[in-house]
Amino acid sequence: MDNKKRVVVVGGGFAGLNLIKRLSPELYDVVLLDMNNFHAFPPLFYQVASSGLEVASVCFPFREEIRRNKNIHYSMGKLLSVSPEEHYITTTIGEIRYDYLVIATGTVTNFFGNNALKKHVYTLKSATEALELRNRILSCLENAATCVDEEIRRQYLTFVVVGGGATGVEIAGALGEMKKFILKREYPEIDKDDVKVILAEGAGGVLAAMGKEESEKSLVYLQQLGVTVRLNKLITSYDGRTVKFNDGEQIESRTVIWTAGVTGEYTPGIPETSFVRGRYVTDEYNRIEGVEDIFALGDISMTVSDEYPRGLPQVAQPAIQQAKHLAANLNSPDKWTPFKYKDKGSMATIGRNKAVVNIKGVFLHGTIAWMMWMLVHLMSLLGMKNKIIVFINWMWNYISYSTSLRVFIRFPDDKEDE
Repeated sequence: MDNKKRVVVVGGGFAGLNLIKRLSPELYDVVLLDMNNFHAFPPLFYQVASSGLEVASVCFPFREEIRRNKNIHYSMGKLLSVSPEEHYITTTIGEIRYDYLVIATGTVTNFFGNNALKKHVYTLKSATEALELRNRILSCLENAATCVDEEIRRQYLTFVVVGGGATGVEIAGALGEMKKFILKREYPEIDKDDVKVILAEGAGGVLAAMGKEESEKSLVYLQQLGVTVRLNKLITSYDGRTVKFNDGEQIESRTVIWTAGVTGEYTPGIPETSFVRGRYVTDEYNRIEGVEDIFALGDISMTVSDEYPRGLPQVAQPAIQQAKHLAANLNSPDKWTPFKYKDKGSMATIGRNKAVVNIKGVFLHGTIAWMMWMLVHLMSLLGMKNKIIVFINWMWNYISYSTSLRVFIRFPDDKEDE
């Protein structure tokens, strides 16, 4: 018992949770440190924001998940610094000793140096942010339903999504569905043609990382849902009222949703030379360069190869595969093998019966792709109860377009209109 080594894992996302559940209880005591006491499922945050799912159905308590693993201990706190030579970390709850440290903290929103945007835009990187955005969308619709000033009303009904990656396309598609199917049922005071959903992407296509066919089909789907797509558009400023772009165009809107990029957060104590473009440079065993016994997994990790010169994609599959592989290596101390990523494909949904899937070069779209997307995400959720709740919500919404989740619950620190 006393000979066990301690593995401290910072971050309970896809990488962290998959790792701790696979570490040998005979070899390791495990400490999981996370600022939240639950594992969240980011791919479905946009459905929380668009009132399609309740937040509890995409979150699962850590203590419930690990209750049968007596060697795993959870602590709620934030990593502040690392002392590699002394093998301990400093956190908001004190110092924690480690034999192996695994950083799996994921990423935060990247504003590319334009941090003034942070005050006014809405983001989708956490369950809290998803709830805040849901409140904002519902608040705008309710205000527009009673507003007599036409200029202000137009601002309430104009939603600008910045970023044409998976999250941007999915939330824009969800807003398009609300515009097309929900307004006439629940907001008779609002003409759906008055609602503007604008997706602004800095590159020449949406879902550019997936491929040309996926990008083109996604664009068609968005247009079918009434979403206006503006390509090669970069936002320069937003003051809560006016969005300004690099080509001089201005759009009046009270809701801007920023999904344009992510970056990792650097932790003091780790060599700064190992932190490049918002990620820790790791070797083929997921060890951070320049330090011993410290690993990085998932979005915060960057393992460079000929196939991935800028590191692996910052999506769930690399994080899950890295975690499983590192657990296997730690469980077999004398038989370590290098990590090799297996691309299982990519997918995104734009709305009901509208999705794109790329599996090993095979492109699928439409209803079959949408059903595959639902199945994969449903099976990836933690907890049978959550799976059942999400499935029931999806089926009910599919049949009736109705949901009891469009309730506006104000938080004390919600962004207010001036």
